[in-house]
Amino acid sequence: MKTFSRLSVPYLVWLFMMVLAPMLLIAFYAITDSGNGIINFTFTLKHFAKFFTDRDFLLILWRSLVIAVKTTVICTVIGYPVAYFIAGSSDKVRNALILAITIPMWINMLVRTYAWIGILSDGGPLQRLLEMLGFGSPELMYTEGAVLLGMVYNFIPFMILQINTSLCKMDKSLIEASADLGADKLQTFLRVVFPLSLPGVVSGISLVFLPAVSSFFIPKLLGGGQFFLIGNVIENQFITVGEWNFGSAISMIMAAVMMCSMYLVRRLDLKTEGKVSKARTLPGGRLAS
Repeated sequence: MKTFSRLSVPYLVWLFMMVLAPMLLIAFYAITDSGNGIINFTFTLKHFAKFFTDRDFLLILWRSLVIAVKTTVICTVIGYPVAYFIAGSSDKVRNALILAITIPMWINMLVRTYAWIGILSDGGPLQRLLEMLGFGSPELMYTEGAVLLGMVYNFIPFMILQINTSLCKMDKSLIEASADLGADKLQTFLRVVFPLSLPGVVSGISLVFLPAVSSFFIPKLLGGGQFFLIGNVIENQFITVGEWNFGSAISMIMAAVMMCSMYLVRRLDLKTEGKVSKARTLPGGRLAS
């Protein structure tokens, strides 16, 4: 026990320096005021009031949540069939497909996003392809579609890998038992496979939604100034405007939003555990043992 306690000391020190101390500093800036570059040790909530009483900031927060939800839904709709196909492949094919999905993640996310600028720009390969197909020359850059494309491209591997892990861990004897009891493929998927994969779906939703709602460089590069999300507001307050107190207050608000999201995801995860246990009840009312 003493050895375990000693080994945990470096981790606890790192946790305090890299996680707890910055959060405490942000909270301190959020509830204090500054004057002439000096922090006044006076408690104030005016920075929070400024955010919630300004219609523009609330619209930006709403837009960020909508973009994050759209990204999560698209990643789920596309990622589940891909993960299902990978899980059903042979070991050799599965390893090759997982490698193909993870290789782009070895490259910095900023570099990958910059690559989309060349693809979506005027006269780029995607616009030329659309012209060849008879769609004219649509504007691709600095649109909501470009931002969603960048979000989905960067975050969909997390969804695929989480769902694939759940599907691969699934007890295959349950599927065999379902077939033996007379269930067709659709019934087996709806009553056995899908409920057992829900924990992976929930984990994927968490890993996609949380970074999507706070992302700032993807909308900045692919959306230009037309899609100013909450992450861009925080960056602007710290780097451009120099309003560290207001930027810290927005950061605390977003931290609260993320904690609420994690709580809801956890509640959903607990519900899926109940569905997983029910998934062992196969067609005909019999249990798979």
